[in-house]
Amino acid sequence: MTDEHIFAQYVRTLGRGPGRSRSLTREEARTALGMVLRGEADPHQVGAFLMLLRYRGEDPDEVAGLVEAARVAAGLSDGTCSGAADLDWPSYGAGRTRDEPWFLLSALALAQAGHRVIMHGSNAFTQGRDVPDALGELGLRSATSRADAKALVAETGFAYLPLSALSPELDRLLNLRHLLGLRSPINTVCRLLDPFDTHAAVDGVFHPPYIDLHLGVAQRLNRPRLVVVKGGGGEVERNPAKPTTAYVQVGAERQELPLPALTTAKAAATGLLPVWRGDPGLEAETATVIATIALGVLALGLAHEPAEADRVAAEIWAGRRAVAG
Repeated sequence: MTDEHIFAQYVRTLGRGPGRSRSLTREEARTALGMVLRGEADPHQVGAFLMLLRYRGEDPDEVAGLVEAARVAAGLSDGTCSGAADLDWPSYGAGRTRDEPWFLLSALALAQAGHRVIMHGSNAFTQGRDVPDALGELGLRSATSRADAKALVAETGFAYLPLSALSPELDRLLNLRHLLGLRSPINTVCRLLDPFDTHAAVDGVFHPPYIDLHLGVAQRLNRPRLVVVKGGGGEVERNPAKPTTAYVQVGAERQELPLPALTTAKAAATGLLPVWRGDPGLEAETATVIATIALGVLALGLAHEPAEADRVAAEIWAGRRAVAG
């Protein structure tokens, strides 16, 4: 007879010590996070669980199970939004290099070109301007629920769905960083939620080792198309002043596409609206937006080579309307 809490087994598995601890299996991870999100684990256990996951290093099978549990808890497995958007765009960056969210203009331009974009995220830890504030400058608003986001995508081709509206429990776990002082694997989980079951996605990481992790999880979850880049502040944003690499995964096939530098200047202006209007003197900012559009172009399969993607991206930007909505 024991009075041990049922969740203790998962903490023990992760924290036994050298040679005895191990990562959770996909099924164990799914069960464990499901318990956390249903409030069945003690808060002390939750903190230990998240930090042990981080300390051991994120494992693709383990994270795949965590994502599955998070999707079930958030009601994302009901299929009600499947096919309602074409491109999934997570925004959970928190890097010190962030300033204006230029990537938002890239997503809006793609939406105006007929490619429906669902952006979801939390910028609670960003060092720069957050997406909801930038939306206000452009005369747009955040969605208040998944149903509202679906309606916005149908109406305008674009919606931004805050994590707090998508899943308050996941948002609470993500914000434990304020107490723990470190990001947890929930950050990775949120980026891979894919709330609308899209056929294509872009994804940004801050640290290169996470690239293989994100691609591996996406493959295990049978995500059709994904482009991952090391982006500014961990966002899906390409700096056109530096060469970089896009990691493209279509089903089980992976490809590395070297993306060349396109300019020597770095975006430094303040305010998105002047760039959206095409005001003069903002060439570096505009180059950042167009270079980032090219990532969406590659993810959507509108082009398959960097030069072609950059050309299509420039055409999409040139064809935008002067107002965002």
